[in-house]
Amino acid sequence: MNQKFKISLNLIQSEIDQLNSNLYSMISADNPILYSAAEQLFNAGGKRIRPIIILSIAKVKSQNNNISIEQKRLAEITEIIHTASLVHDDIIDNCDTRRGSNTVHNIFNNKIAVLAGDFLFAQSSWYLANLNNLEVVKIISKIIIDFAEGEIKQGTKSFNTYFSIEEYIEKSFYKTASLLACSCKAAILLDQNVKDQCNDFYLYGKHLGLAFQIIDDILDTTTTSEEIGKPAGLDLKNGNLTAPLIFALKRKKKLYKLIEKEFQFNKNTEEAIHLIKQTNSIQKAKDLATEHVQLAIHIIEKKHFSENGNKSLLKICYYVLHRFN
Repeated sequence: MNQKFKISLNLIQSEIDQLNSNLYSMISADNPILYSAAEQLFNAGGKRIRPIIILSIAKVKSQNNNISIEQKRLAEITEIIHTASLVHDDIIDNCDTRRGSNTVHNIFNNKIAVLAGDFLFAQSSWYLANLNNLEVVKIISKIIIDFAEGEIKQGTKSFNTYFSIEEYIEKSFYKTASLLACSCKAAILLDQNVKDQCNDFYLYGKHLGLAFQIIDDILDTTTTSEEIGKPAGLDLKNGNLTAPLIFALKRKKKLYKLIEKEFQFNKNTEEAIHLIKQTNSIQKAKDLATEHVQLAIHIIEKKHFSENGNKSLLKICYYVLHRFN
């Protein structure tokens, strides 16, 4: 994380430390292979951006400056759901590394990885049910449905040059933004004093999630594998049309031929990245991400300004937009 973002953790540092400790006990399993596969994911670390956002919102909106046990558990559940989705994503995308470490299916095999992902989803569902809040159960359960729908939308549109920017945003919502939007809403619903604000924070999470995905797709084109902790250019190789590529198609017609050939060789992917960088498509994608971040900022500044919490929520917005990995 960059230094500016670390400052925003001051209000919730103890909660983040406790979350990291709790995650290991929450994924415990009798089967040593299953536990080892799940543990591998958390050993790889991660930014914990989703629980950071949830805990920050809970802290800011609290009347007594305390985060409830249920909100802390929600942050943990959200991170487990996110991690479970990564296991399945890595199999689908044939990704051998994640956060600089070998992926579960690369260490074990696809079957074990699928089961490990299913196990994490099941664990998250069990802890979710134990929150004893039907509204929150319904909202968070919708995330897993959205994950599946997003993967199907992406899979059926692979190497499809007619994939529009509107379809890209819709797919990005299902695959990424839904988790943040629903989790932010659930965090507010768990506080009886501010339940009427849940839709505002749903939108806050939605726009942050969309911006996060757009920036992630930009990094796939502009950074090295070492910098992002996973193979660079993987979206291109898998036929996933991202914002930079969609914008570049209008300027570089040769990209159509490369996509039609499904990037058969590494040099095809490298050539596509070179063509994208020759246009203003990366900047246009950044502008799109900026629009969504500005919408998130607007919600905080206009509706939920507070001296102690406003800065931390705004810094999260700036981090999402300016992060490097």
